[in-house]
Amino acid sequence: MSTEILMPALSPTMEEGTLAKWLVKEGDRVSSGDLLAEIETDKATMEFEAVDEGVIGKLLVAEGAENVKVNAPIALLLEEGEDVATAAPAQEVVASATKAAAEEAAKPAAVSAMPTPAPKPAAADGKRIFATPLARRIAADKGIDLAIITGSGPRGRIVKADVLGQSAPLGATVAAEVNAPSAAPVPLMKTVSAEAVAKLYEARDYEEIALDNMRKTIASRLSESKQTIPHFYLRRDINLDALLALRATANAELSEQGVKLSVNDFIIKACAMALQAQKTANVVWAGDRLLQFTASDIAVAVAIEGGLITPVLQDAERKSLSDLSREMKDLAMRARDKKLQPHEYQGGSFAISNLGMFGVDNFDAVINPPHAAILAVGAGKKKPVVKEDGSLGTATIMSVTLSCDHRAIDGALGALLLDEIVRKLENPFLMLV
Repeated sequence: MSTEILMPALSPTMEEGTLAKWLVKEGDRVSSGDLLAEIETDKATMEFEAVDEGVIGKLLVAEGAENVKVNAPIALLLEEGEDVATAAPAQEVVASATKAAAEEAAKPAAVSAMPTPAPKPAAADGKRIFATPLARRIAADKGIDLAIITGSGPRGRIVKADVLGQSAPLGATVAAEVNAPSAAPVPLMKTVSAEAVAKLYEARDYEEIALDNMRKTIASRLSESKQTIPHFYLRRDINLDALLALRATANAELSEQGVKLSVNDFIIKACAMALQAQKTANVVWAGDRLLQFTASDIAVAVAIEGGLITPVLQDAERKSLSDLSREMKDLAMRARDKKLQPHEYQGGSFAISNLGMFGVDNFDAVINPPHAAILAVGAGKKKPVVKEDGSLGTATIMSVTLSCDHRAIDGALGALLLDEIVRKLENPFLMLV
């Protein structure tokens, strides 16, 4: 009996994807774990692997096809000796896919960007867990219990992408339960339709640009953030002279190792250490509770073509400045190439958005749920200052704004957290001891 290969959900925010490239052709024999295709999600381009063995009987979706809904059939896999003529006719499968996509589009989506969990993979006796050999091996290496993972493969089978998306034993289960309110998605414009806006400008020349998956996700999540999270903002100016002097000395010593520290590396380290000093601020909002973390996992916004992504530096408080610099450069490079794996951009409890390199003096960043805070960083510029002895002088001053979720962080706690960040950056030797 033939098996439909379905468009997988390769990230928590994925609702549809682009089949960028087929890595197999009709008639090819495949085994579990073999690569079938490259699929573009809203965040990255990822490889999709087979979960069953058989022969590729029919490719139902053309290479380069866009907006293919998750769980829509994309190919037919035949069993040994089965002929494609005896399998489900391609037109029936395509019609089924179209109908499924239409039904899926008609359903009200949850406010959260997390997908609705599929049924738990289990056999009739309720004990067996279905997973590919590769997924089992990765889970064993990471110490992850397969019983807590929801499979996205055919018939609920756990595949590689499902395991890679797990960074902690409770990751997928908690996220799915917390982010499953039965509410409609936040519309981009509540009172004005797209047609009404177009009619307003019908006398003007313009080009209509369709929203890609990344832009849709950004619009949905940040609209949700501003409408549901009670933001408040704390602002401070930071004297960078000591940090810049230490950075120059460190870079001179590290040049032979190919390491060049940026101001952003110091900011990441300062935030990670500040969260250790103010542990009650190292939290995320989980609906009816807070999750307080032991480690400082820092998400850093990286601008990429068509949007942005926030790779996460885990255990940042433990890493040296040079280690953070190397890791951040690697993550940023692969983010721009859309080569990050889900576990590399999911999670974190705190985020940094730095627009200083674009000459922006200061700005207010929008919190990325379920995070409880984000630090907006402006440019360091020479400004007049009053010195301790009362005389006038100049210093390199950087303005920062801490956006906090008032449900999770009160004003006093936010002020203490920001003060720790400022103290570390104005006394950078504290980050070396």
